[in-house]
Amino acid sequence: MTTESKEASYLNSLAIAHYAVGAVMMLFACIPLIHFSIGLAFVIGGDQGWFENKGEEAPPEFIGWMFMAMGALFFLIGQAVAISVIVSGLFLKKRVKFMFSFVLACVACLFMPLGTILGIFTIIVLIKPEAKALYKAKNPNAIVV
Repeated sequence: MTTESKEASYLNSLAIAHYAVGAVMMLFACIPLIHFSIGLAFVIGGDQGWFENKGEEAPPEFIGWMFMAMGALFFLIGQAVAISVIVSGLFLKKRVKFMFSFVLACVACLFMPLGTILGIFTIIVLIKPEAKALYKAKNPNAIVV
């Protein structure tokens, strides 16, 4: 097996790993929807006696709005990163957008443990001259650092 075909095999394997990790990230990015739901319950149900039965006072309405805003924000950020990981896998498969895949590999390192493993392996493969040559062969004008 030549080094070029070995690097192509590594890039194809990383593309599949990006798809899988992106799907898992999409699933876990749905967790903030729990906070959104709690905030919605505070906003909608605070005046319906949910808290009065226990002798407690309902929390202020802005707490519910804050829960909803933070839940929606983290959900959207998580989904955006997960979709970006999947798109990076597509770019790795096609050997285009080298810098996008490299930068996203660095960002993926923040999402432990799967993102860290995926990011490190992607960085290791992308910094090899053989992998850079595959990108240059596909698009001679590509920015490959």
